Amino acid sequence: MTGVRLAVGIVALEFAAAVTGFVASTLLPVVAADLDARNDLGLLIAGSTLGLFVALPLASRVLARLGPRGTLAAGMIAYLGGLGLAASARTAWMFALGQFSAGLASGLLAIFGVSSAIRHLDDRLRIRVIAASSAMWIVPALVGPAATLGLEHLVGWRWTLLLPVPFVLFGRLLVVRAARGDAPDAASRPLLWTLSVPLGAAIVVFGAGFWPLALAGAAITAVGTVAILPPGTARLRPGTPAALGAMVLFAIGYFGADSLITVLLTSVFQVSLGQAAIVLSAGPLGWAVTSLVAAKFSSARFPVVGLSLTALGTAAVAFGGSFAIALVAWTVAGIGVGLAYPGLYLRATTADVSGFTAAELATAVITAECVGQLLGRAVGGALSSSGTGLLASYGLFAAALAAAAFAASRQSIRTFL
Repeated sequence: MTGVRLAVGIVALEFAAAVTGFVASTLLPVVAADLDARNDLGLLIAGSTLGLFVALPLASRVLARLGPRGTLAAGMIAYLGGLGLAASARTAWMFALGQFSAGLASGLLAIFGVSSAIRHLDDRLRIRVIAASSAMWIVPALVGPAATLGLEHLVGWRWTLLLPVPFVLFGRLLVVRAARGDAPDAASRPLLWTLSVPLGAAIVVFGAGFWPLALAGAAITAVGTVAILPPGTARLRPGTPAALGAMVLFAIGYFGADSLITVLLTSVFQVSLGQAAIVLSAGPLGWAVTSLVAAKFSSARFPVVGLSLTALGTAAVAFGGSFAIALVAWTVAGIGVGLAYPGLYLRATTADVSGFTAAELATAVITAECVGQLLGRAVGGALSSSGTGLLASYGLFAAALAAAAFAASRQSIRTFL
């Protein structure tokens, strides 16, 4: 019963994360107009991202000091307080501070949830939870923007911003009830080096208009990431380190390509914005649906095959030259992620011989994926704005995904039946 309650809580939290993401992105133009912050979009967006990256190096220390219940209580207070501050903001800085607090809390609570899953769920159930979590993005992707705009017209953006709160509360309560007897983990990673992750992230976010500064921030972030991840990750040592390395490379390639795909299609191939939006949604939907199949018929070969498909699909999007080819190619890329992600994530959160605690493994896998996203978007944006071109960026993304497939071949995943 404990495992089922925990699994339902984690899936509910992923649904809440999906709702939060679509609500925030849909409301951004309305918030910017109301706060007279059209020239401060980076500030409005940065708060939650920076809060998450500050949480990553601190999470295991907070868990060790406060324990599971104390961490949950502190996280929920920071989340509700931050969201309330953002919803009542009168300036862009106040909104960003509220989002920072909510992002910090979300990071702490996410690590708490993932570490609980590592402790309490066996491999068979965990891989199904991962697949179900991916599927939680289907409904928000299809109806989230329209529903958010409809609610905003009825009650305003401030109340609409609070829409994810019931889902978050429900998921957190289930998770803490399932994990209330856990002993806190001890923190062991060097704090000074790991704090370079949020420092580098801040430089990337606020230096986006000046690409050398953004790349310098990405390099600082990479240094901190190496400090958080298990030894041997940078060398793709077989086992958990190779899986985490594959996760970083996957996030660089896939999320970097995803962030620029509408720009590529509309500016290079002269595709309409409506058609570009259809292509954009095809990848996540392919990911979500295929992940359910991959979890049921899991194989050790899925991560390598899936990441190879994603690399091919990403390259085809950039060099296909038409809406039809882009739609098929990005759908194939999403299907590849759906095949690869459940097994890759499972292996990345398995202790192996790394000696990491559950909280440290949770921090490592969230760091790998989030830093990969940040680096992919920063490097892709820098290359695209420097005159090197979008096609060069997509060549880099495809190469990162091919490297991820190679790294996945070194993770030695056993077959999950």
